[in-house]
Amino acid sequence: MADIRSVTIEDVAVAASVSVATVSRALRGLDNVAHSTRQKVELAAAELGYVANPAAAKLAAGSSKTIVVAVSNIAGWFSAQVVGGVEAVLSEAGYDTQVMGVAGPEARRHFVASALQMHRRVDGLVMVDIRLEPDEVDALRDTDIRTVTIGNSYPGLSSVRPDDISAARLAVDHLLQLGHRRIGLIEGMPDDPMRTEVSWRRREGYEQALTRAGIVVDPDLLHTGNFSIEGGQDAMARLLALSKPPTAVFAISDEMAMGARGVAVEQGLRIPEDMSVVGFDDHPLAQTVALTTIRQDPTASGAHAARWIVEDLRNDACNLHTHEVDVELVVRRTTAPPC
Repeated sequence: MADIRSVTIEDVAVAASVSVATVSRALRGLDNVAHSTRQKVELAAAELGYVANPAAAKLAAGSSKTIVVAVSNIAGWFSAQVVGGVEAVLSEAGYDTQVMGVAGPEARRHFVASALQMHRRVDGLVMVDIRLEPDEVDALRDTDIRTVTIGNSYPGLSSVRPDDISAARLAVDHLLQLGHRRIGLIEGMPDDPMRTEVSWRRREGYEQALTRAGIVVDPDLLHTGNFSIEGGQDAMARLLALSKPPTAVFAISDEMAMGARGVAVEQGLRIPEDMSVVGFDDHPLAQTVALTTIRQDPTASGAHAARWIVEDLRNDACNLHTHEVDVELVVRRTTAPPC
């Protein structure tokens, strides 16, 4: 028998030669599984000693009227704002909120496996910037847990997100209209293990804006900042070390933009005369440092998600909801024409 601490729902799926979604349906006794398949899955689970992992055990200790919020960056400002929006709605409606960090592929697999095991104890899931595999989407869609994704979207699951491509184009177009032609990009995480849509969609918007302006994308101007102030500092230092640095930088989060701005000032550059900087989110500190940014409202996104779940639970419905978050360019004092 395998070590039960290491056995996952994926192991059972491999042993039974079926998908994770089928394992989930079979072990939960759903009707749409052939009798022979159910027996094969149950036998594989028994032979492997499949039990819920520690995360599942923690979730199983929950109670009814509980909504779980899973976030990929539990320490980030954006995630905290989303959770705040969720909690405000759920508290008023009499629901509890449980927040879980899901920081990588293995944690995500365990979390989804946990969700499939706890479906009678948890009423809903809000998943923030978590990239799911197709079989995981199928498995969640087949449960009676109301699930809403924020930042990513999948067929059959409700979602809340901005049009990140258009929003990034809006930021870069602002710099182009000011006359900048050499524009750096500080994007998300290198080889992002969660493959979040936010990073690659905002990069796509950056590239589209430059291409439409007849500018060839220069890979030397693309650097990662890990969605942190420190990452933004490192990225800007690398950009300024180029033989021909950019005259402007678009960072796909305000935290990275503020780190980048700080390094530019430390190296003697004037903002915005020598270097223009644009961020994304409208973090509370963005106004303090007069940062030009793309504004969105993560608290409202969390509230949207929670409201849908509560309404569906009250009406005993499983409706499919989608909401495109409004964004706007907020021009402050970190952008100007190049000298």
